[in-house]
Amino acid sequence: METATLIAISLSGLIVSFTGYALYTAFGQPSLQLRDPFEEHGD
Repeated sequence: METATLIAISLSGLIVSFTGYALYTAFGQPSLQLRDPFEEHGD
């Protein structure tokens, strides 16, 4: 394989992994520990 192909595949995998982790953190089990500062202060 060419070097450019390996770099493109690696970067794509990295981006997909980061996106998956971000979605898991935002909507998965760890999201229960997040706090909403706007909700704490009220209107």
